[in-house]
Amino acid sequence: MILPGPVVRRLVEAGDGDAALVYIAILRSGSSIDETALRTQLQWTVQRLRLALDHLAAQGLIARPQSGLPLAGPPSALEPPAERQTEYTRADMARAMEGAEFSSLAKAVEERLGKKLTTPGLAILLGLYDHLGLPADVIFLLVNFCAERTAAQYGEGRIPTMRQIEKEGYHWAREGFLDQESASAYIRKYQRSREALPQLMRLLRLDGRKPSPSEEKYLLSWVDKGFDNDAIEKAYDQTILYCKELKWAYMNKILCNWDQQGLHTLKAINASEQRPVQPRRSRGTPSPSQDAGKAAQEEMARMEKYLEQLRSRKEGG
Repeated sequence: MILPGPVVRRLVEAGDGDAALVYIAILRSGSSIDETALRTQLQWTVQRLRLALDHLAAQGLIARPQSGLPLAGPPSALEPPAERQTEYTRADMARAMEGAEFSSLAKAVEERLGKKLTTPGLAILLGLYDHLGLPADVIFLLVNFCAERTAAQYGEGRIPTMRQIEKEGYHWAREGFLDQESASAYIRKYQRSREALPQLMRLLRLDGRKPSPSEEKYLLSWVDKGFDNDAIEKAYDQTILYCKELKWAYMNKILCNWDQQGLHTLKAINASEQRPVQPRRSRGTPSPSQDAGKAAQEEMARMEKYLEQLRSRKEGG
């Protein structure tokens, strides 16, 4: 859980420990909670809790319905705004530029993107630095990551927008990439996943083209789950044997079944299939060694039956 800089400043300046504690409790509990639940959690009296809530509402940190119940919690501190609103005045940005660290960061970002930041762009950069509290070195890693990703996807010379950088920055904050070590580890993992795509496309006999966005999601999810290439090829083989063609949803079902069993290598999968049936297992209960594709076959059969029913209704109508 991360408290944005402006929120921390308001809580500190107010000097109200109860209000700060209630705010943290609200963030931990979700976007909405009733006063009874808060009192139970904090073991406070009604008067003490409502006084703290009144102070938070006065600071604009929470919104309370007139009825008093339930309490509308604060908006997520780690969700980028749907529409850019002016969060920093020109005076705010001028003061920020007086600081050596932020000024150096802004210049480094401009050099990396090859353009001068506009006022809205500078406000976004300041939001990442001040509102989210991302360190300057992490923000520069973020900008560089977004720039390289955009160039890889759309060609050299293309650069990301500041809104795209902001969106990725909120993702980093949610995931806790708040220092060079964690941010660099994420970038390395992302790069390894991207580098695996061409090889997986060849494995699936689809080399010669890039995966579509939907195909890419499947491939990256399999890499993230930790499957080795031999395991993925086995799932592909089972898919072709049953479907006579590559059906992504069917193949994904096979791999998800293996993932649920903790099987991510060909060796582990083969060992599981050769494992003897437990003697206490009832006759109708599948054993752990049963082919993981059976569940996918049943799912595919249900899907095909449903589609056939839809076609019949359409022809009858």
